[in-house]
Amino acid sequence: MRFKKTLAAAGFLAAAALTLTGCNSGTPAAPGDEAAGGSTEIIEVAEGVSLEGSPTFDKMVKDDKVVIGVKEDQPNLGYLDNVTGERSGFDVDISRWIAASLGFSEDQIEFKAIASANREQAIVNGDIDYYVGTYSINDKRKEDIDFAGPYFITGQGLLVKKGATDYQALEELDGKTVCSATGSTPIQNIKENFKNIKTQEFDLYSACVENLVNGQVDAVTTDQAILIGYAAQDPENLMVTSGPLLTEELYGVGLPKGDDVLRAFINDTFTEGGDTWQAIFDKNLGDSGIKVTQPQVDAY
Repeated sequence: MRFKKTLAAAGFLAAAALTLTGCNSGTPAAPGDEAAGGSTEIIEVAEGVSLEGSPTFDKMVKDDKVVIGVKEDQPNLGYLDNVTGERSGFDVDISRWIAASLGFSEDQIEFKAIASANREQAIVNGDIDYYVGTYSINDKRKEDIDFAGPYFITGQGLLVKKGATDYQALEELDGKTVCSATGSTPIQNIKENFKNIKTQEFDLYSACVENLVNGQVDAVTTDQAILIGYAAQDPENLMVTSGPLLTEELYGVGLPKGDDVLRAFINDTFTEGGDTWQAIFDKNLGDSGIKVTQPQVDAY
């Protein structure tokens, strides 16, 4: 397999064509142009990219666009502002970075919101070219798709109403109702290992959070990074418990099965682009108090 690009990933933090903004189309704002949605973190669209042996990349070139599966209900990770139409968050900006490294500008990106339970099928069906959205790498999913990364490591935590018991372990929620996204890793963990906990599932985490605020469920569980985003959005009513993380989750980029060339390219982009990764993290999650470092990729 061979691929090349004229711009090294480490050089993406330069004054150039693609800003890390929330917009999913249109002309990029000038650096620092906050009125136009601009940002001081800037990545550059690579030129002359060639990925010999990648059918997914060939499809992108033929279509003259990249179709990216994302979440849109996770503040600071993958979020859609229904008023402005702008997309923002750590995962969304990671997906933009990948697109730019492949040579696609912002106006060549089409975002598609895909629910957790439908991610593998969307990739298998070719509905999207890749998926970036708090997507935990595991062996079961690897039977149908491949992963680049990981690009982030977190773990399962708990979100509760402000002033509620600071649960230290899932066992303390016996008899309570815990909510998470349909098909997600955390809800499967509870069903398989904590039989005395009642579960509630929705397609969107935002529905779980709404039910928590309204008193319909006792806690929401998913990756702590997601929960901190919701707690920051409504600190008067919500809090993340201080207990230890219940699992370790490695976020990866979901890719079509067997596209080793594209997977290697994205892994190299992550490996070479530490400064870009850090800028994306600082912009979206730096104020959350989470202290993490960029993980090494698993080039399986």
